Amino acid sequence: MDTKRLDLNLLVTLETLLEEQNVTRTAARLHLSQPAVSTQLNRLRNMFNDPLLIPVHRGMIPTAKALELLSPLRQALEQVRATLVAHQHFDPAQVSLVVTIACTDYLQAVFGLSIIQQLRQQSPGIKIAIRNLEPSRLEQQMATGDVDLALMTPEDAPQTLRGRHLYDEVYRLIGCSNHPVISNSMTLEDYVQLEHVIVSLNSGHFLTLVDKALQKQGYTRNVVLSAASFLFVPDIVARSQLVALVPQRLIADRTDLKVVSPPVELAGFPVGMVWHERNHGHSAHSWVREKIAQVLPG
Repeated sequence: MDTKRLDLNLLVTLETLLEEQNVTRTAARLHLSQPAVSTQLNRLRNMFNDPLLIPVHRGMIPTAKALELLSPLRQALEQVRATLVAHQHFDPAQVSLVVTIACTDYLQAVFGLSIIQQLRQQSPGIKIAIRNLEPSRLEQQMATGDVDLALMTPEDAPQTLRGRHLYDEVYRLIGCSNHPVISNSMTLEDYVQLEHVIVSLNSGHFLTLVDKALQKQGYTRNVVLSAASFLFVPDIVARSQLVALVPQRLIADRTDLKVVSPPVELAGFPVGMVWHERNHGHSAHSWVREKIAQVLPG
């Protein structure tokens, strides 16, 4: 291979082709025409003396050589990108950047507005896209640049991503403001007899880790409603005799609820942020992470 004539743009095209495995999507990501991407693919095939990507019914599949190339190619290109970014002067007031943040509905409700205000107050050129967290797709979304940052429980994140702990959340038992039973001194027997709302992210399940722990002690909760999200649970509870376990920060400003410690041992969960190596050395993304850490203190 004649490296004197090496075109870095060809390697960027190869990286994108191997990620997308589709000429049309690659062209859209690189803002090129499909014929231009096809021409570059032919040049790459000649360069590596390998087909690299083989057409199939829907898209393309990489050859064995292409799969071997992907990891070192990413590392090399990310090092080049990081080197270029490191030498750029960063001014939050002047930067133009789109940041895509993935998080659960709970975090969107609790911190979404605060994050947006904090970032745009100092950097009005930043655009923020908040999307629902998809843990099973997160690694791929970050590798392709579809997600820049995720707010989540760090231990649920892929091990290949970088992470930072932000705070530890705890659960509280809530009922309407004049609920006649719940209190900090209520018994476990009183607790299980109440009518409970639970949150099931698996759509309609009536059994959670709390119920499994109670069963080991010989107790069964009276669960009457399974919700797909935490967001409307406080409103349901405030207008009924139902009770629920919810993250403490979700109901921090609610005055229409009675909030007590649950009479059952219940582990909380850590909240952190995770990001891909591709954004780690980027000065603007580093600044965004620091600002979010200020909004979500430990």
